[in-house]
Amino acid sequence: MAGNYSSAQKRHRQSEERRLHNKSVKSSVRSSVKKFVALAQKKEVNEASVALKIMIKKIDAATQKGIIKNNTAARKKSRMQRLFNAIAVSQ
Repeated sequence: MAGNYSSAQKRHRQSEERRLHNKSVKSSVRSSVKKFVALAQKKEVNEASVALKIMIKKIDAATQKGIIKNNTAARKKSRMQRLFNAIAVSQ
């Protein structure tokens, strides 16, 4: 555990809960990115458009909570938007 002090034990519990929550949020973001990329590779523009919007919402929410850094979020959104634009133009 985190020592004999109750405050240290509580802090340890809190940080563990936060770690698990943050892990699930990051996993959700990664899953939404994979889903979008899969649809983009199949060139399914309409479904990819919906998936892109969902992915951007998840990234923005994670950024606002401080789980993902601002520049990381901006980079991910930019890359995915460029990928979407490429498939949208090709059709």
